[in-house]
Amino acid sequence: MTESQIDLRQEVQELFGTYRRLMPEIDATYDVMPAEVYKDGALSGKTKRLMALTGALVHGCRACILFQTEHALSRGASLEEIFEACAVAVSLGGTMAAGETTRVIKLLQEKGLIEA
Repeated sequence: MTESQIDLRQEVQELFGTYRRLMPEIDATYDVMPAEVYKDGALSGKTKRLMALTGALVHGCRACILFQTEHALSRGASLEEIFEACAVAVSLGGTMAAGETTRVIKLLQEKGLIEA
C-alpha cells in the first residue's frame, strides 16, 4: 500500500501541533517570520510559495513539500505553475528532486486535481 500524502500531511500537522503545545515559547514566535516572508511584496505570495516548494523538493523535506504545495494551491497557483516549480527543482537537484516530485504528483492525484 502506498503512503497517503494527505494522511502524512495531517499527521505531521498534528504532531507538530503537539510539539508547539509542549514548547509554548517556540509556539509564540513560530508564525511571525513566515507571515512576513510570504505576504505579497515585490514578489507575490504565490510566487514565494512556489519558490519555497522548489527549495523543499531540492532539500527533500517531506512535510515542506506537502505544505508548500498546499499553500501554493491556496494562493492560486495553477497546476502548470506547480509543475514548472518542480521542473526547476529537478534541474537543480537532479534525480533526488525528481524522486521527491513524485510526492507532489501523488498529493495532486489524491486531491483529484490530476488523474493517475
